[in-house]
Amino acid sequence: MARVVQDTKLAKREHRLRLEARKKPYWMTLNEGEHLGYYRGARVGKWVARYRRAGAGANYQETTIAEADDSADADGTVILNFKQAQEAARGWFLSLEKNAGRRRGAYTVSDALDDYLHGFQGKDVANTRRRIEAIVRPQMGHHEVAALTTQIVHDWLIGLASAPARLRTAKGASQNVRMTADTDEARRSRRSSANRILTILKAALNRAYRDGTVGADDAWRRVKPFAKADAPRLRYLTDDEARRLTNATDRAFRPIVQAALLTGARYSELARLEVRDFDRQSQTVWLRETKAGTPRAVYLEGEGVELFEQATVGKEADALVFPRPDGKKWGPSHQARPLAAACVAAKLAPTGFHDLRRTYGARLALRGVPIAVIAEALGHADERITRRHYAHLSKSYVADTVRTAVAGLGIVEASNVARLEPARQP
Repeated sequence: MARVVQDTKLAKREHRLRLEARKKPYWMTLNEGEHLGYYRGARVGKWVARYRRAGAGANYQETTIAEADDSADADGTVILNFKQAQEAARGWFLSLEKNAGRRRGAYTVSDALDDYLHGFQGKDVANTRRRIEAIVRPQMGHHEVAALTTQIVHDWLIGLASAPARLRTAKGASQNVRMTADTDEARRSRRSSANRILTILKAALNRAYRDGTVGADDAWRRVKPFAKADAPRLRYLTDDEARRLTNATDRAFRPIVQAALLTGARYSELARLEVRDFDRQSQTVWLRETKAGTPRAVYLEGEGVELFEQATVGKEADALVFPRPDGKKWGPSHQARPLAAACVAAKLAPTGFHDLRRTYGARLALRGVPIAVIAEALGHADERITRRHYAHLSKSYVADTVRTAVAGLGIVEASNVARLEPARQP
C-alpha cells in the first residue's frame, strides 16, 4: 500500500474548514501528473482528483471522488477521510492506461464530460464548459455511467429545477443566488434552465454511447425535459420605451444598447465587433462569430450607419467598435448591471439585453416585414424560430379576416380620452 502523502492544509478536518470557499479545488501532488484535490464549497466539501500522463502535454482529466468528512464521519464509500481519499485517487489513477492515457475500468460521468469537451465542435464552448464545471460535474461526475438509472438522472433534474437561480459571483466567493417568489413564471424559468443543463449531460452521455464506451442509453434517454418550460418570451419595447431606456443608460454602455436596438445583434456579437467589420460603402456590419457559427451581414439604415460611423472614426482596423471605458472588451454578464440601473431610471419593467434583440425583430414584424426577411435579418437558422416569436405581431390574412368579419356588438361605449402619440426626439 502506498504511503500517505501529508499536507497540512488538507489532512485534518479542522484545517480544511478554515479554507476559503472557492470554485477551484485546493490541490496537492501525489506523484508526477497525479493530484488529489479538495473542493471547498459553501455547503459541502468534496475530494477530487486529476491526472495527466507525464510528458504528454495534454489537458488534465478530472473526476470527483467522494464527499469529504467535514461534517460527518467517513463511511469509506460516500464520505471519505484524507487517507481514504488518497487511496481512492490512486485507484482512479490505476484505472488509466499509462501508455496511452486512456481509461479502463469504471467509466464515470466525469470521464464522459471530459471526452465530450475534448471533441466539442460548437461555438459556445466557454459557456458549455462553465456549466459543466459549475453544475454537472460536481453533482453527477462521480456516478459510474454503467450504473446510472433513470431515477438518478430524474432526481438530479428535479433538484436543478428546485434550486434558486445562480448569479454572477466574484472569484473565490460563495455562490450568489437569486431568491424569487414561487410564481408560475419563476418555476417555468428554473425548469427551462434545468432543461438546458440536462441537454449538456445527455449530449456527453450520448457521445459515450455512440463511441461504444457504454453499452446502453436507456437510463438518460427515458428522462424527459420539463414540458412547456421554454415558452417564448414576448417582451419587447415600444419605440417610446426604447428611447427612454437609451437615454437612461450610462454613457459608457449606451452605444452598445443603441447598436442592439438598431441591428438585432446579440450582446456577444456586438462586444467582439472590430472596426474592420463595418463597411460604410455597403452600409453593413459583418458578424464573424455568431451563435450559429455562421458569419452573416447586418444591414443598417441611416441611424445605424451614423452610430457606427461615430463609433469607428479615427480607430485602427483591429480596434473594438464598442470597448469598455478601459479599452477592453465587454465580458459575459457585464451588461446586467448597466441595464438594470437604466430600467430603474427609465421606470421600465426589468429588461434583459436579449429583449433589445426581440425589440428589433418586433419592429420589423409590426411594420409588415415578411417572416423570411426577419429570419434572415436576425440570423435564425430556421424560420420556425422566427414564427414562434414574431408571427403574432405580423400582419396576416387570418387577423385581417377576423377583424373584418366580426364587426363588434355595440356593447362598449366610445371613450372621449384622447390618445397622445409620443413626440419623436431629434
